[in-house]
Amino acid sequence: MANKPIMAIIYDFDKTLSTEDMQNFSFIPALGMTPNEFWSKTGEFTLKTGVERILSYMYMMICLAKEKGIKMTKEWLNSLGKDIKYFEGVTTWFNRINKYGEENNVLVEHYLTSSGTKEIIDGCSIAKEFKMIYGCEFLFDEETKEPIWPKFAVNYTQKTQYLFRISKGVIEATDDDRLNEKTQFRRIPYRNMVYLGDGMTDIPMMILVKQNGGNSIAVYPKGKRDKVKNLYDDGRVNFVCSADYTSNSELEKVIKLIIDSISIASLLEKKEKAIMLKKG
Repeated sequence: MANKPIMAIIYDFDKTLSTEDMQNFSFIPALGMTPNEFWSKTGEFTLKTGVERILSYMYMMICLAKEKGIKMTKEWLNSLGKDIKYFEGVTTWFNRINKYGEENNVLVEHYLTSSGTKEIIDGCSIAKEFKMIYGCEFLFDEETKEPIWPKFAVNYTQKTQYLFRISKGVIEATDDDRLNEKTQFRRIPYRNMVYLGDGMTDIPMMILVKQNGGNSIAVYPKGKRDKVKNLYDDGRVNFVCSADYTSNSELEKVIKLIIDSISIASLLEKKEKAIMLKKG
């Protein structure tokens, strides 16, 4: 295992793996609202107060749940994860990609960076596939079991910090000391990273991964390539692919080619070192 190159595939969640924002499936209907009504209220609150948009939606979740008499515990939020709907092929994607990595002597790890609600993600069927999930979290009162404060808020630019954590192998979000230590060691080189996202809110991560030698991929619902075409035209991503995670899809072919390239690069590095040792 130690001699295998490690590849990190880093995913956005909403509209990248899931077909809609995760709150749309069960949380918002439980409020007796439509997604448009909930997100409009969130936007209005941001405009009125100047509160950052991610913090706004977390605040509105708390306020509207209380208003509707819903006890928004961690367990209740977890239970909503079961209703999330994914793009075709997502539920079998991870095993297929892991297996292809093994066949080519590459260890593939999956990470999630989302501005969505981590408590909902933790209850979804694919949560177990990720080595680490970074998302917005609530701090819950020990007695009432209800949220009293944001524990983590992950907006679109804050996602980029997790790229450094994953690269250095310091993946716990509270471990700042080791993250800031000076070291030449990179558990996962940036060139071995892939980022999958669906649009404008993913641009900071897309650019950072691409500029550091990795690959960024913009995915889009079938028939809606125009939603992400500009990201490729503007040089923000390496590829655009339909959000089709089924076997032999275009997206799978691209990921497999990237795994091939990592495997070949690793073999070449080993060969080069062996030749230099012989010369020495």
